[in-house]
Amino acid sequence: MNILMFTSAEAKSTFPVATVLLVVLAILGLAFAVVFVKDLMDHKDKLEKDTSFIVTFIIGAVANFFDTLGIGSFAPTTSALRFTKQTEDRLIPGTLNVACCIPVIAEAFLFIKAVDVSPVTLVGMIVAATVGSYIGAGIVSKLPTQKVQLVMGVALFVTGVIFALQLAKLFPSGDEQSLVVGLTGIQLIIAIAVNFLLGALMTAGIGLYAPCMALVYLLGMNPRVAFPIMMGSCAYLMPVASIKFVKEGAYNRVASLMITIGGVIGVLVAFFIVKDMPLGVLKVLVTVVIFYTSVTLFLSATKKKEGNK
Repeated sequence: MNILMFTSAEAKSTFPVATVLLVVLAILGLAFAVVFVKDLMDHKDKLEKDTSFIVTFIIGAVANFFDTLGIGSFAPTTSALRFTKQTEDRLIPGTLNVACCIPVIAEAFLFIKAVDVSPVTLVGMIVAATVGSYIGAGIVSKLPTQKVQLVMGVALFVTGVIFALQLAKLFPSGDEQSLVVGLTGIQLIIAIAVNFLLGALMTAGIGLYAPCMALVYLLGMNPRVAFPIMMGSCAYLMPVASIKFVKEGAYNRVASLMITIGGVIGVLVAFFIVKDMPLGVLKVLVTVVIFYTSVTLFLSATKKKEGNK
């Protein structure tokens, strides 16, 4: 999908709503940054020694580069962190949310004002996801490793199925000719309810992009609308959830810091330099990796369960 279409002169953003959303988002982002930096400073002598600054920086740059193009970053980052053994599974949900928070806020600033979306639909879905994440973070941060592995295994499997169905053209992939940029009635209620659930699941390390994009397609909206909705939803819910994870200490500090730095660079490169690239082969590879990671999480959870007997 060509990012240029979002930055063209024909994009008619709802200026007042977009401006208010971005001002509030800036405040949330600043609040998160203060809590994050303070926690890093307070634990500067206890940073994870087994986590590579270089490896996690690269993971952040690559994952968030493709995140900006609509692939999503949670599933690839989860797979990369586990493959390179950068952190324990229990800390992955918190690490994903904390590490990708600022890069996603950057994405939201780039896309919210560039795409025409109904204010009611945009705000409703963003608020729903944010409330869902607030509830979810308090639960997930206290879950034992085995349950986190099981939840993430199921979530990644479902995400992989959605990707596979889209690749096989058995799942709606969006009608670019659609003029629908907003929802009303029962469709709006469905969208808000589902995004609430997706916001809660984000705190368990389950990416919102793929299911949210699928939701937009199923409801008949223009595919472009998915970008400000899913990026706005994540940008709003992640500071809220991430502050909880930071305060609980339920995240990897080194990985989060380096993925954040690499992630911002990846976002800017994707939006301003690359803008367009064939993503078909990449989606196939990502789908395979998602299924592989899902299976390994299930196996890890099963072994741990057997070991407890």
